[in-house]
Amino acid sequence: MYTDAFSFTTAAPLVVPEFMPTLSELNLFIGDIEDLTPSPYAFEYELSTPLFTDFAHKQRIIALPQGTTMEYVDDGFPDFPNKTVIAKTFYYFNDERDESLGKKIIETRILIKNDGVWELGNYKWNDDQTVAVLDNTTGTVPVSFIDADGESFDINYVIPSANQCFDCHNSYDEVTPIGPKLRTMNFNNQLQNFIDAGHLTNLTDPNTVSVLPNWLDESYTLEERARAYMDVNCAHCHSDGGFCEVQTLLRLPYETPFADSYIFEVRDQIDTRMSTYNPPYTMPLIGTTMVHDKGYSLIRSYLQTLQ
Repeated sequence: MYTDAFSFTTAAPLVVPEFMPTLSELNLFIGDIEDLTPSPYAFEYELSTPLFTDFAHKQRIIALPQGTTMEYVDDGFPDFPNKTVIAKTFYYFNDERDESLGKKIIETRILIKNDGVWELGNYKWNDDQTVAVLDNTTGTVPVSFIDADGESFDINYVIPSANQCFDCHNSYDEVTPIGPKLRTMNFNNQLQNFIDAGHLTNLTDPNTVSVLPNWLDESYTLEERARAYMDVNCAHCHSDGGFCEVQTLLRLPYETPFADSYIFEVRDQIDTRMSTYNPPYTMPLIGTTMVHDKGYSLIRSYLQTLQ
């Protein structure tokens, strides 16, 4: 008769690179899904300058198939293997002064790469924060929160439809990621951590990768900060192959030389379309329901130097 106690650990299920009916079926998270604890087969990443989305916080994770890595190509996107899953979850802390008071999760946007082609989908969270259901239609969710300065906000957060998401994730009529470029993730030793963990190959020295400035970091010049803000918030549409390619000559990727950007030529229109919230005239076209005062103040200060 055996009298010793035995224990064993069950391995976490592999991430499912398919658009299942509920988010939990993708196995991107372990434990209670509302805790947003990434699977051991996924890892979190951050951006030096993140997109403004009505003050929402975001958790960004990447899940690579077992035995694969992201491969360095240049300062832009790495080469993601097929069956890569990229997820971005939007949420608000009830009170940013005390995160233990809980949060409200709104949506999780998913990109999946299959056969060299990216597909996108969106999962909406229920009020109980226990289930997120695949739903590619638009929706509005009322949110109330207190920011770090003690100011109260009431927001009607707008979840974009899949078609609206494609407008921004559109490059030459194909779906593409926006955020996880190496130059945008190259801060706080993040790329070296990816290399050490076996997530990123074909790169030996992250110092050879350029850095997109943090627009809040005043050690950078006003121009560098403003161009970085416009890169993350606007360049996915205002670029060659982007949604606004035909409508305007304005090109806002950070690496675009100023003389080729047309920022100077349309500086008055940029100011006007960022200064008020008046859809569908306001820029950005989707993702916000208000003017980002601090962001606009930065851009306005920069545009005033262009005389």
